[in-house]
Amino acid sequence: MDESLKLKVESLAQEIFESQHQTSTFVPGKTPIPVTGKLFGPEEIAAAMTASGDFWLTAGPFTEEFERTLARRVGVRHALMVNSGSSANLVALSALTSKKLGDRRLVPGDEVITVAAGFPTTVAPIIQNNLIPVFVDVDLSTYVANIDQVEAAIGPRTKAIMMAHTLGNPFNLSKVKELARKHDLWLIEDNCDGLGGTYEGQNLGTFGDISTLSFYPAHHITTGEGGAVLTKKASLKPIIESIRDWGRDCWCAPGKDNTCLKRYEWQLGELPEGYDHKYTYSHLGYNLKSGDIQAAIGIEQLKRLDCFIQKRKENWSYLRKSLAELDDYLILPEPTQGSDPSWFGFALYLRENSKLDRNQLVQLLNEKGVGTRLLFAGNILRQPAFIDVKRRVVGNLENSDRIMNQVFWIGTWPGISCSMLDYVINTLKECLKS
Repeated sequence: MDESLKLKVESLAQEIFESQHQTSTFVPGKTPIPVTGKLFGPEEIAAAMTASGDFWLTAGPFTEEFERTLARRVGVRHALMVNSGSSANLVALSALTSKKLGDRRLVPGDEVITVAAGFPTTVAPIIQNNLIPVFVDVDLSTYVANIDQVEAAIGPRTKAIMMAHTLGNPFNLSKVKELARKHDLWLIEDNCDGLGGTYEGQNLGTFGDISTLSFYPAHHITTGEGGAVLTKKASLKPIIESIRDWGRDCWCAPGKDNTCLKRYEWQLGELPEGYDHKYTYSHLGYNLKSGDIQAAIGIEQLKRLDCFIQKRKENWSYLRKSLAELDDYLILPEPTQGSDPSWFGFALYLRENSKLDRNQLVQLLNEKGVGTRLLFAGNILRQPAFIDVKRRVVGNLENSDRIMNQVFWIGTWPGISCSMLDYVINTLKECLKS
């Protein structure tokens, strides 16, 4: 795009932003406080307009730039953009079933350790790949996997661990990674809630063999719909790419041909020699790519990430300090030892002796304009879709049941101002003490 046209786009984007997206003044009790949201400016609008003008639409130059920038920011070798965080989880686990991994591939009946108190699309790929989920409980206040149960869950058919950093709070990565090394297990970090957090000074998303991110508007940065699969391992990159891109064996970028310089010289499977490599499929894959417009927005969002992370931390700390006096009513959240989370939300456990039950409390908060969410699926084994799945369970999942009945969370996203936080805090105190 030439300079004069670029200036026109930027000017129009500024005009659109000022006329349609300016933040209104917060009025306590009248202005809703959403639990999550997106922050953007004219830069993202201009980026989307520029990418629309290029009309590449599918993954192209902006996607390549976004993937490179994201990989550098997280600290991995490869980042591959997909159309959602859920797709990222599906691609990540499906990649580990590849025949290209030899004896280390996951095969039907192999086990994958995960938590019962989590999000469905962390667990669904295990089942969709004909693997057996092994469910462990979580610790209260941190809401991450109980490490003793993770160790106890490892059996002769256990081949992988796939867990999320709940609300951005890391699970015990040093111990989990030690167990993975000891027992030759794959480790997938579902980092969809934790972009920018660290554990013992190291970025989340860099501990596992594969990690995943979501760019849904609720998350740390947004591209609308979007996600990414990340890895340090060069050997996994073409497998992840293949699963994402129809299962094809070819690694040519969209619009490119003959990157391997022997497009008509391959002989794979039972195909005739010379069968077009672009139409040779080595995996049961999908089309889960994202597009250049989303990636262009993501490039601008990454420029804001450090500010977003700082604000999330500040909001969480402000809530933690201000709600300390409600200890008789609530169990407040705690970060995992050694971690510095980029918080996705602030979890609250309503003590069983409260005069209100959890549902009454969240309904009251909602009526007063305070957005809340439950801690995802609660005990996922009690969800309709998961009741009859083949699985193995360690312990009685007591804490997962308690979470299902007693826990909810409120927002820490950077669009929440101090005056909003004060209103949330005062409203909680009013509801619980009166």
